[in-house]
Amino acid sequence: MSGAKAGARPTIKAVAAAAGVSTAAVSQAFNDKGRLAESTRQRILAAALDLGWSPSASATALRSARTRTLALVVRRPTDVLGADPHFGELITGIEGELAPRGYGLLLHLVADVAEEGALYERLAAEKRVDGAVLTDARADDPRPALLARLGLPAVLLGAPTPGVPVVGLADQGAGVREVAAHLRELGHRGIAYVAGPAELQHTRLRLAAFEEALGFAPAAVLHTDFSEAAAVAATRELLALADRPTALVYANDSMAVCGIGTAQRAGLRVPEDLSVVGYDNLPLGRWLHPRLTTVDQRVQRVGAAAARALLARCGEDVPDAPLDGRPELVVRASTGPAPV
Repeated sequence: MSGAKAGARPTIKAVAAAAGVSTAAVSQAFNDKGRLAESTRQRILAAALDLGWSPSASATALRSARTRTLALVVRRPTDVLGADPHFGELITGIEGELAPRGYGLLLHLVADVAEEGALYERLAAEKRVDGAVLTDARADDPRPALLARLGLPAVLLGAPTPGVPVVGLADQGAGVREVAAHLRELGHRGIAYVAGPAELQHTRLRLAAFEEALGFAPAAVLHTDFSEAAAVAATRELLALADRPTALVYANDSMAVCGIGTAQRAGLRVPEDLSVVGYDNLPLGRWLHPRLTTVDQRVQRVGAAAARALLARCGEDVPDAPLDGRPELVVRASTGPAPV
């Protein structure tokens, strides 16, 4: 073996380096999966032969027992999911990592925690998925313990939760702290916050960070289910206050878009009469007029990182690509000086 060191056990990474490809490509070459060019496949096989490497019998058996399908279960009404591009961005990031490795994504919508738990029980019993991406962490979340009992690997998007690896940008409160500072600098003192469900950990974390950074009590805090109807109702309620807020901060971009439309139909100008801030930095915020000031939480990158982390937990040889950065304010045209 000209390429192998005496006494050293060859690895898949050594084969990948010798062939000038990724470890995923080496796996595809030996499993006849993916879309490798025949010349690339032959180069990989030649490098493996030269190094004396082959997939272990146990690893091959493990792969053959897999469904090569991962689950994403979302607790949202169907109309909310269809209207919120956040999940489209998230799924794009996840699929970008799964598809090249021959994995698929199984998406389910559920109404509550009990229905979600029953779904995981059924998926595990029927051996339909290899693991799950969890969203919307809550206090005393029962899902990590349930999935551990079922033997399903999992990763969680968002706030730290015991019993399961968490994927997300560092310092989840950073973006809303920048929002508070931005609105203060513009002279706003009547600032209302339209949040998501109070039981979600990210709702609590961001609201606490926002209130601390603001330095004074918000004009109002309203909780919603993220739906269009709830966003419109919350905006109307806030605009009807005797001491009307001069700035509204929403927990996501979709609700912020609803808020801008509601304010404009009420005869208010954005940002001359009312400043509006969203959260997510979705493409629709750049298409809107005025363009939406928002917080970029890199949704696609987070989805891709979650997919890689879950694939690694499922036994795949996935390149280590840390998720760096933190949520950051993106200032556009929907915020301006507080009206006199």
